[in-house]
Amino acid sequence: MKKLGVAIIGLGMASRPHAHALLALRDQIETLHAFSPSAGRRAAFAEAHGLPIVDNIETIFNDPRVDAVLVLTPPHTHLELVQMAVAAGKHVLLEKPLDISISRAEQLVADAEAGGITLGVVLQNRFRPAAQALKKMLSEGTLGQVVHVSARTNYWRPQSYYEEPGRGTFARDGGGVLLTQAIHNLDLMISLIGTPETVTGYAATSPVHVMEGEDVAAATVRFGNGALGSITATTCAFPGQADVIELICDRGSATLIGTQLTVRLQNGTNFDFADKDSGSGSGVDPMGFSSQDHQALILDFANAIAFGRMPAVTGRDVLAVHHLIAAILKSCGQSVQL
Repeated sequence: MKKLGVAIIGLGMASRPHAHALLALRDQIETLHAFSPSAGRRAAFAEAHGLPIVDNIETIFNDPRVDAVLVLTPPHTHLELVQMAVAAGKHVLLEKPLDISISRAEQLVADAEAGGITLGVVLQNRFRPAAQALKKMLSEGTLGQVVHVSARTNYWRPQSYYEEPGRGTFARDGGGVLLTQAIHNLDLMISLIGTPETVTGYAATSPVHVMEGEDVAAATVRFGNGALGSITATTCAFPGQADVIELICDRGSATLIGTQLTVRLQNGTNFDFADKDSGSGSGVDPMGFSSQDHQALILDFANAIAFGRMPAVTGRDVLAVHHLIAAILKSCGQSVQL
């Protein structure tokens, strides 16, 4: 299989784990260009990672060696960049979220599908071995029917995090903790047990931060099989904790805390999966985690292109998470049908 030729668009904070992953995958993937409109960011990226930079985005879209682009720019730029990629016939691996609104996110996915490109989304928590072990148990019926789920995202971000221009605003990021941080845990929850049918939620900006979007949110949800659940998310939880998903099922229970899985079954069987601690990014350093899950996601994306299949995390998948987040924000204590 020939190497996949890729280019990176956007060299901000999110580029670090991607660069580390691409360097680890250099035998399968060739990074041809890395672009930012900021000369300072281009220089810093080249010095840190030794990957080739370019000062003109058109160079990327005009290079026939580039099979795919990694779009790592702020959310409000995603739709137009994906449209440029479609016009150039380039596949796209897109940092979450899809875009800042449901309408723009739906347009992005529709344009990618109509253009015949492969669209993958960077929601790397699905690739954690512990999460995959839990998914396998659920699919095999080991835990039985889910009756309750709890999904918690208790992160910490200091005020300085929100002082970067545009961060936590609706115009650039589409909102606060739900679309920027909790989207990872909510996507994993949906990938494990499906999308809720109804939601009642609240969201607010606490006294901890000065920002436009929400930094605390809570919701109750009901699934199609009658299972109930709770969702909480915040960036006020000093010093930050790993994401948690707890499942209560009719044959036992399972607790997924970051990279650690504990399962207790009523028949006396216990299962403990302790993957090496790769960090969570839940504290003051948002990029405080290893690139191993990014490596798995990027390799899956490359193989999807090579073998003509869908990537593990598709744009259509992620629309379900966007609709759930939008319903929480819309609810204000009223039940919303998804």
